Amino acid sequence: MATNTYFTHGTTGEQNLVGDLVKEQIKMFGQDVYYIPRVIVDQDPTFDEDSLSKFEDAYIIEAYLENVQGFEGDGDLYSKFGVRISDQVTFVIARTRFTELVDDNATLIVEGRPNEGDLVYFPLANKLFQIQYVEYETPFFQLGKIHTWGLKCELYEYADEDFNTGVDAIDKVERNLSTTITLNFAEGGSNDFTVGEIVAGGTSNVTAEVKSWSSTDRQLQLFNRSGIFTIPETVTGQTSGAAWTTASYNTLNNTNSGFDQNQSFETLADGILDFTQGNPFGEFGQKS
Repeated sequence: MATNTYFTHGTTGEQNLVGDLVKEQIKMFGQDVYYIPRVIVDQDPTFDEDSLSKFEDAYIIEAYLENVQGFEGDGDLYSKFGVRISDQVTFVIARTRFTELVDDNATLIVEGRPNEGDLVYFPLANKLFQIQYVEYETPFFQLGKIHTWGLKCELYEYADEDFNTGVDAIDKVERNLSTTITLNFAEGGSNDFTVGEIVAGGTSNVTAEVKSWSSTDRQLQLFNRSGIFTIPETVTGQTSGAAWTTASYNTLNNTNSGFDQNQSFETLADGILDFTQGNPFGEFGQKS
């Protein structure tokens, strides 16, 4: 037997009223967060994954924390790779607000909904989270309509992505965590490089982003390199117009990490591996 046509599961007016109440509650008891869409730069056709991606925009939106007692997840774990922080959190956002503030202004990988892989910056905790799963049926059809998205997130682990959102608290993730090398210059250069500008090598055409510049030591710290600079060559700042000639640099030394041991391993390996020895079974082409 069909349901009674005189009783409905919610009229359009009732559904809109519930939607407005949901938005009001989130605005009253929620927190402002930044939604950061992922932009795929180089998608692997075999594994269907983004081997290289970037983040160029950040959209502020109000969100409600589902668990107000603290972060979920396993917390701080001691593993064979050191301490791993696996904080998790669920952000609840209104669908209409997401459409208005994010979807109508951003280019999403999948339009019309939050995307797994996108980031959420939580200013109150100064933490960046990555969306692992989007819950789309909770609460389940209140008066015949779903009004919220549930963003189940985990603490973000930097993987050499490019950040240019214009929000310094977000963009500094790349500056602080990306591989950074120090480029030493010879005397006789002109002007000073500015932090954040793009520099380019005149011979190699390699580009990089400036983290810091010391005119006293003539040392330029760079990250997000596109290749290896030539020694010597003139490196020019695209904004400042500074021009200096390279003297030396070492791609093994990562100045962003106090635990980096690339140079130590390379030096020790040179003393262990002896490449002067020939093949004891004979070299290719030898008959005796």
